[in-house]
Amino acid sequence: MSGESGRPISERDRSRATGAQTLSACFLDASALVKRYTVEPGSVWTLSITDPAAGHTILLAEITLAEVAAALAAKQRAPHGISIEERDRALSRFLQDCDEYFLLLQVDRSVIDVAVDLTQQYRLRGYDAVQLATALVANRDLAQQEHPPLIFVASDEDLLTAAQAEGLPTGNPLDHPDLEASP
Repeated sequence: MSGESGRPISERDRSRATGAQTLSACFLDASALVKRYTVEPGSVWTLSITDPAAGHTILLAEITLAEVAAALAAKQRAPHGISIEERDRALSRFLQDCDEYFLLLQVDRSVIDVAVDLTQQYRLRGYDAVQLATALVANRDLAQQEHPPLIFVASDEDLLTAAQAEGLPTGNPLDHPDLEASP
């Protein structure tokens, strides 16, 4: 998978994204990442793995920008949801983190082709298939550089099942439902 400039992920990209020596690469889909910006089950764990001080490279598909923005807007519109100010603050922090800490991966035709195949093999929605395809292509690039496999993090059981079937180690914030800290 390619970083921002369309080239494969390099160690320079990984260290730029973390500001430190990388321990592992984690790919987060929107269902997991939104927990970094709102208080809900799994937020504490998500904060811990995405904290730049933890030393993990955090990889995101570019489409995650729109997905997280939409999830935050939906939380604001929901009955008893977050306030407009909370939504705006969370979105601002997310966009800043994307600029400073996260490595955004481009979604190109080769990724879409993998996603199409995934929809025929697994019970996945379109964007979930694109998320998994992006992670699989990135993982292939990392393996070619002799890095350990990335960890695929999501809160969607169908998506996690497909990722595991494709050989990715996975993490689910809902397996860590602490609500002790706020993002």
